Amino acid sequence: PVSPYVTIYQFPITALTSIANRVTGCMLSFGAAGVGAIELINGNGAALQLMQDIVNTGPVITSVAKFSVAFPLVYHYLGGARHLAWDHFPDLLNTVSVQKASFVLAGSSVVISAGMALV
Repeated sequence: PVSPYVTIYQFPITALTSIANRVTGCMLSFGAAGVGAIELINGNGAALQLMQDIVNTGPVITSVAKFSVAFPLVYHYLGGARHLAWDHFPDLLNTVSVQKASFVLAGSSVVISAGMALV
């Protein structure tokens, strides 16, 4: 049986952004491994050909594919920059500023990634 506290607990935004940073790091690793595997299995230029085939499917699928690559990269990069700032400026590590930084991280990642996907 699961404790009822587990099902009603709401994670704070700081915990969610921390978990998401780890997940995006794993996504980037698996994505890089996937591109490498495609090249190893199918030969030189196979990943490039796959990307060109995706582009030829139409603007909607292309934008979704570009966003799915851009978001983990942007989110993980900005999450790393946030942690670097916290390492160098420990005064920023208080509940209010960490919560604000979490919302800024999530929002700016979506906006930047959407901009990159539409280019």
